[in-house]
Amino acid sequence: MDAEAIRDVFRSFGPVHIRRMFGGKGIYQDELMFALEAGGELYLKADEESVKAFQELGSRPFTFETKDGRTTLTSYWLMPESALDDPDEAREFAAVALSAARRAKARKGAKTASTRKAPKKAPGKTRKTAPEPAT
Repeated sequence: MDAEAIRDVFRSFGPVHIRRMFGGKGIYQDELMFALEAGGELYLKADEESVKAFQELGSRPFTFETKDGRTTLTSYWLMPESALDDPDEAREFAAVALSAARRAKARKGAKTASTRKAPKKAPGKTRKTAPEPAT
């Protein structure tokens, strides 16, 4: 699927940025990747809040094989074929996927913040304060 066809699918969702990656394409809005194209198919970002809807539609996750032969499962699920020709349905699915991408970014940011260490004070340096005025 070429970039123009991808933009056409998401035309009612708004402008998207497309970047080549690993033989496929990452699809972005608001600098967040919410979809990917691989092998001519579109996959949408899903998480614990949205994956059940994809499962109920009979969708499947994007998987790929690593160099050592293991299959890796991703958090991107196949976009229903009906949404490829229905701009309103595509917009709804894209909004769900973008929300999942935002939640993932928020979780990642919270995790990073909680693992940051407070800066250490230099040894021997203390902060001096002025004496309290006498009353």
